[in-house]
Amino acid sequence: MKEALEVLDHVRLNFSPSGLFALNITIAFIMFGVALDIKWQHFKEVITKPKSAIVGIISQFLLLPAITFIFIIFLNPTPTVALGMILIASCPGGNISNFMSAMARGNIALSVSLTAVATLAATFMTPLNFALWGGWYIDIYNSSGAKGLLRPIEIDFFQMVQTVFILLGLPVVLGLSFSQYLPRLTKRIKAPIRKLSFLIFIGFVIALLAANFSNFLSFVHLVFLIVLIHNGLALGSGFLLSTVTKRPRIDRRAITIETGIQNSGLALVLMFNPKIFPPEYELGGMAVIAAWWGVWHIISGLGIATIWSRKPLVQPATA
Repeated sequence: MKEALEVLDHVRLNFSPSGLFALNITIAFIMFGVALDIKWQHFKEVITKPKSAIVGIISQFLLLPAITFIFIIFLNPTPTVALGMILIASCPGGNISNFMSAMARGNIALSVSLTAVATLAATFMTPLNFALWGGWYIDIYNSSGAKGLLRPIEIDFFQMVQTVFILLGLPVVLGLSFSQYLPRLTKRIKAPIRKLSFLIFIGFVIALLAANFSNFLSFVHLVFLIVLIHNGLALGSGFLLSTVTKRPRIDRRAITIETGIQNSGLALVLMFNPKIFPPEYELGGMAVIAAWWGVWHIISGLGIATIWSRKPLVQPATA
C-alpha cells in the first residue's frame, strides 16, 4: 500500500494561479451564502441549549482529528497522504451540510448553529488542529527513520490562521451583518444565493475533475478506499458520540452530518497557498486526498440523508 501511494507525491494537479483565485472567491461566496441563514439567535440557542451543540463541536474539532490520527498510525500511508487526511479532519463542516441535514430531516436549527459556531471557531481551530496533529505525525515519522519526507515540513500556523480568517471569518461576519441589518434584502437574495452557491461548488468540483481527469483515473483507486473509510469514521464518530451522550435522534442526524461533511474546498485552498505549503514540497498526496474527499462526501452525505429521510423520526427532547 505505502509503496503504491508514493507515486502520489509527484502528482501535480492542473491548478493555475487564476484557478486558485477563483477557488478562493468561490469559498468566500459560499460562506457568505451560508451566513445569510445564520442569525444571532442561533448563537443564543447554543448558549441556552448547549448540550447538543457542545457534542457537535467536540465531535468535529476534537474527536475526528484524534480518530484520524489513530487511523493514520494504523494505516501507515505516505506522509503526504497522512497530512492530507489530517488537514481534511481539521477543517470545519462543508457548505452543503445544512442542506443535507434538512434532507435527512435532522435538526436544522442545530445544524445551522453548529455551522455558525464551527465556521468562526475554525479560524483558530483548523490551524491549531493541523499544527498539533500534523506536527506530532511529522515528529513520529521522522523519529522512526523512515524515508519519504524530502525535507522537514514547517507548518506556518499564523499564515494559516490569516488565510482561514479571510476565507471563512470575513464572509460569515458580512453575511451575519446582512441578515441582521438588511433583513428584507437578505430574504430576497437568500434562496437564490443558496442555490447558486451549491451549483458553483458542484461546478468547481466538476471543473477540477475535468482538468485533472487523467490523474484521477490513474490514481483515484489508490485513495478511494482510504477516503471511504476515513469518511465513514467521520460519520460514525459523530453518530456514536451523539448516541452515547443520549442526544435526541433529530440532533444525532445533524451532528453526524456536520462531522462527516468537511470543507474540502478550504483544504485545497490552504494546500495550494505557497506561503503555507511551498510547491517544492511535492505534496501531491494531500491534493488527491482532498480532491476526492470533495467528491465522495457529497455522495455519502446524500446517501445517508436519503436513507434517513425515509425513516420515522422521534421528536426532540428538551436539550
